[in-house]
Amino acid sequence: MAPQSVSSTIAGRELIIETGKLAQQANAAVTVRYGDTVVLVTVCFNKEPREGVDFLPLTIDYEERLYAAGKIPGGFIRREGRPSEAATLACRMTDRPIRPLLPKNWHSDIQIITTVLSADQENDPDILSVIGSSAVLALSEIPFDGPIGAVNVGYINSELVLNPKMAQYDESQLDLIVVSTKEKVIMVEAGAKEISEDIVLQGIKFAHEANQDIIKLQEELQKSEGKPKLPVPEEKVKTEAIEALSKTVDEKMEQLLTEADRTVREQMLEALIKELAANTGDDVTESDIAAAIDARVKEEVRVGVLEKGKRISGRSLTEIRPLSCEVGLLPRTHGSGMFTRGQTQVLSITTLGSTRKEQMLDGLGLEESKRFIHHYNFPGFSTGEVRRVGSPGRREIGHGALAERALVTVLPTVEDFPYTIRLVSEVLSSSGSTSMASVCAGSLSLMDAGVPVKKAVAGIAMGLVTGDDGKYAVLTDIEGIEDFNGDMDFKIAGTMDGITAIQMDTKLDGVSLEIVEKTLSQGRDARLYILDKMHEAIAASRPDVSRYAPRMTKMKIDPAKIGAVIGTGGKTIRSIIEQTKTTIDVEDDGTVVIGSPDMEATQKAISIIESLTREAKIGDIYTGKVSRILNFGAMVEILPGKEGLVHISELADRRLDRVEDEVKIGDEVTVKVISIDDMGRVNLSRRALFEKDSDKPLPSETAPRPSGYRDRRGGSSGYGNRPRYSGDRQQRYNRGSSRPPFKRD
Repeated sequence: MAPQSVSSTIAGRELIIETGKLAQQANAAVTVRYGDTVVLVTVCFNKEPREGVDFLPLTIDYEERLYAAGKIPGGFIRREGRPSEAATLACRMTDRPIRPLLPKNWHSDIQIITTVLSADQENDPDILSVIGSSAVLALSEIPFDGPIGAVNVGYINSELVLNPKMAQYDESQLDLIVVSTKEKVIMVEAGAKEISEDIVLQGIKFAHEANQDIIKLQEELQKSEGKPKLPVPEEKVKTEAIEALSKTVDEKMEQLLTEADRTVREQMLEALIKELAANTGDDVTESDIAAAIDARVKEEVRVGVLEKGKRISGRSLTEIRPLSCEVGLLPRTHGSGMFTRGQTQVLSITTLGSTRKEQMLDGLGLEESKRFIHHYNFPGFSTGEVRRVGSPGRREIGHGALAERALVTVLPTVEDFPYTIRLVSEVLSSSGSTSMASVCAGSLSLMDAGVPVKKAVAGIAMGLVTGDDGKYAVLTDIEGIEDFNGDMDFKIAGTMDGITAIQMDTKLDGVSLEIVEKTLSQGRDARLYILDKMHEAIAASRPDVSRYAPRMTKMKIDPAKIGAVIGTGGKTIRSIIEQTKTTIDVEDDGTVVIGSPDMEATQKAISIIESLTREAKIGDIYTGKVSRILNFGAMVEILPGKEGLVHISELADRRLDRVEDEVKIGDEVTVKVISIDDMGRVNLSRRALFEKDSDKPLPSETAPRPSGYRDRRGGSSGYGNRPRYSGDRQQRYNRGSSRPPFKRD
């Protein structure tokens, strides 16, 4: 088919969606271009449904190609390997708004692949991945309740800015991503610098309006190039399973739905399923019974909330589960904090290290490293399950990134706190919103470690239950069963003064702006309540870091002297590190950061660096070693790699015939700097230190001068005004060559 494209101007730049040119064997394929960023998005699906699945088998892959940004991958093989964290987050961001708009009864495998072909590092390819995925589904045969639009919103100089360029986010107080359909908002993702709920709401409305042009663009392309849609599969529910729920079982269901303990509730549910399966025909399996009970539980949860205003645990709609906060639990870590909310419990541990421990990033973005790293671990025992222990999955990476985004705003700058900070959140027990518990535990841990955070940060997960009649209820602090059976998971993190992170997902085809506004308001009240409880455990960061953490000391050197500290091939700096057992990081501007828990070792490192970078000044006194003997004087190393000349007339308070009569190589002598010429050559004197009586005639006034010597008071010394020799011999002197560069006339 001939290529077809549609375009529209969004935020002053042209958005172009084209189909029919690339990847023609895919079920549908588009390229999306915005500025000079281009992504290829394809969709393929299997014709036959997968056997034995009761979920939507959707896979989304996001392929970063470093050639897109003109980069060659790092590592030995110079090839892209496993997806980066940024690519994993882009997958999740594409999946979350797409999945609710596909039929839940569709059991055929669907795969969407986004390949970044060109990245101008101004326009975010992640947003184009969402738009492209919507476009290929709209063009394909797969039933899809789209299309959808996606935009970024920033808040710069008190104004909302649509699709800011990536470099502008440094000055923006808000980094907001909004995905929406024609009528509703389906996904929100944001990082913010303590911004108010009102501004966030304005940003969401602003983005929703901008998305309408992107949706119209896809509808235009679908109208001309779209394929006929396949029918939506019917849901197959065995009526026998539902009829098996007798009145006796209804009584047990009522008891089950009032049980607050997740473990007990799941045990009761398992026993109920087995009892029902034993009393039904062979054609009804346990999975049929489980599906019927899930539907019944979901119905009861909704009825309880919408009609009675009560939840499974007996809480009111805005009530938060019992909280507890602790700090300083682990004796040898740099900082620790534990946050427990109901049956959700997270322990976070802070580790401080030198700036050289920053995480290097090998991706398409502008950032090449980051100094704050949050890792989130979700082991099987946290839910009482047997599960393989291995590399983190997309969920762990996503939850870790959300908590990291919530906390990074309140961290001190590297200039004020020259550390790399690693925070690890260990989920010990899970019953709803472990990511927001990680925010709370992480904030406690950072403060316990002595990281001078600006303010404490807390997080809360909000839920939603909707009815067929348009009635709805927003739930504060949802637990696991409410998350599973509810319609929305809206996570909000922030300080007393504003929001630092948001993540909203829904199982519906979107939520209204009215629901978003109510959720933000209700979430603020919950966040402030949690912050009060956290302040009871620790009100401010500890005044100093743990005694087990390295102390970071900053010093400044002349950037021209960096080479002297590093040494050839890093030999000098490695030697200092080995001698002092410290960490040393040298920046291009001459900032040197020395880290060690032992201040004596730090001072030793400082002294060595100062000696390497110190400049000799007239009047300074040094004790150095004689490094070379010349016919007319001795060279003395006064600083590492820095020599000065003591002329024979300045070696003693008497006349010398030979330099060797006074000193030899290796002797330690104390000298004074008496002059530095315009080439940086240093003239030294021992005689000046011998003279105690200023009236005593100088040897130069009474003793015969060596041949070729002129009085320094009448002119200059033989060293200072010796004819300048050109080229290599002069350079050898400057480098400290052992061969005498000058010969006496």
